[in-house]
Amino acid sequence: MEHVVHPIAPVFDSASRVLILGTMPSPASRAQAFYYMHPQNRFWPVMAAVFAEELPQGAEARARFALAHRFALWDVLASCDIRGASDSSIRNPLPNDIAGLLGKTGIRTVFTTGKTSFSLYRKYCLPETRIPAQLLPSSSPANCRLSTADLIAAYRAVRTAVEQP
Repeated sequence: MEHVVHPIAPVFDSASRVLILGTMPSPASRAQAFYYMHPQNRFWPVMAAVFAEELPQGAEARARFALAHRFALWDVLASCDIRGASDSSIRNPLPNDIAGLLGKTGIRTVFTTGKTSFSLYRKYCLPETRIPAQLLPSSSPANCRLSTADLIAAYRAVRTAVEQP
């Protein structure tokens, strides 16, 4: 087990309409200081397909992509004890100030990427945010039960939410 303090700032601006929350950045994401950076994580290929754009390469391009499509990125946890990238190993979780971030934006829809982030959000964040999260399947390489096409179909909900007036 390793004690991890979340090292990556949230990606958002005042135009953000949707917040996508993971649990805690993986070791690969922490090493590259950006979200969903494990080379086999399907988040970025899925989001590129959802928005019918080329796959953004690198952290800066991915941040611009997120902001251009008005979705914010962060994680539920500010710190925890964790083994590698295993959400099931998480102990001693402390949440990020999700309500504080929401107060700086026009975000009205929250998505979580996976069951652990969903349950942690419900337990620690929902009482303050009062915005129920919508569960998206994990894009992690550990979630091999869903095809990329299935993930794209599920993540279309993000585009729908962003495009709502």
